[in-house]
Amino acid sequence: MAVAEAETTTAVAPAPGTGTPVPARRGRPLWVRVLPYLLVAPTVLGTAYLLAYPLVRNLLISFQKFGIGQLIRGGAEFVGFDNYRKILTDQMFWDVVRRTFVYTAINVGLILVLATLVAVLIGALGKWMRFAVMSGLVLAWAIPVIAATTVFQWLFQSQLGVVNWVLVALGFKQYDGYAWFAHGTSTFAIIVVLIVWQSVPFAALTLYAAMTTVPKELHESAQIDGAGGFKTFWLITFPILRPMFGLILCLEIIWIFKCFVQIWAISQGGPGNATLTLPVYAYQIAQSLNRYDLGAAISMVTVLLLTVVLLAYFRQMFKEEGEL
Repeated sequence: MAVAEAETTTAVAPAPGTGTPVPARRGRPLWVRVLPYLLVAPTVLGTAYLLAYPLVRNLLISFQKFGIGQLIRGGAEFVGFDNYRKILTDQMFWDVVRRTFVYTAINVGLILVLATLVAVLIGALGKWMRFAVMSGLVLAWAIPVIAATTVFQWLFQSQLGVVNWVLVALGFKQYDGYAWFAHGTSTFAIIVVLIVWQSVPFAALTLYAAMTTVPKELHESAQIDGAGGFKTFWLITFPILRPMFGLILCLEIIWIFKCFVQIWAISQGGPGNATLTLPVYAYQIAQSLNRYDLGAAISMVTVLLLTVVLLAYFRQMFKEEGEL
């Protein structure tokens, strides 16, 4: 008992001159102090290997002359900012940047609007219908990207596609054998529909889960005061869930901005560069022209642009929170 009392007294002894109790760590064994760091070490090392190393390696290549010869023989030499100078003075690069921002804005806007509507719909459904809709969303979200992309390619196939068959059956004879993927605008629209279809389930389920945390008393009070559904959502639900909307917005910007698989599988950036975005452009330059240095430079500019956009949004969000 005396030993226990002594240890307790030592653990809460006040700091000299402050009177504030501080824990005494000197008596703890070394393995107890080191154990937390050992537990998180595999995660930190794995993250550093999978994320930090490729980023640093890509940054290094972007400052080198690195083509197929250097890939095979080695001996890449540093060329400073020559690679960045080449891409930043190329009008093609800026056309791709503009197209990437437009493509991202369209997708993210549609995803947020549709996900919000679906989340509100789920909350208004009964138990079994809610279960059915949520199950469908989970299944749509769980479909592999390549599988979903293949299905969309078949749906819009010119001769055997379901979309053309339905349109012709409805009387639109001009769509008999219509080649959707031969036109830039239609190909762009199909890719947008595909990505929105794949992204809405996650956003909708996340928003619905967040909406369940809003106190029902607030909605009931708003209804008593005569507020309609839209006004109740805009004045009560949205302000409470603004951090969640901000989180989903950031995640969707990241995912859409770096989206590659769907575009490459459907059009490889065509036709006529109509669907060429920065990730696809970097891959084309690196693989088709074997200019890995230019591809690395485009990738680093992509990361920089995405970082600037997100930092600007975070700054605005924190500013608004400070004014509230």
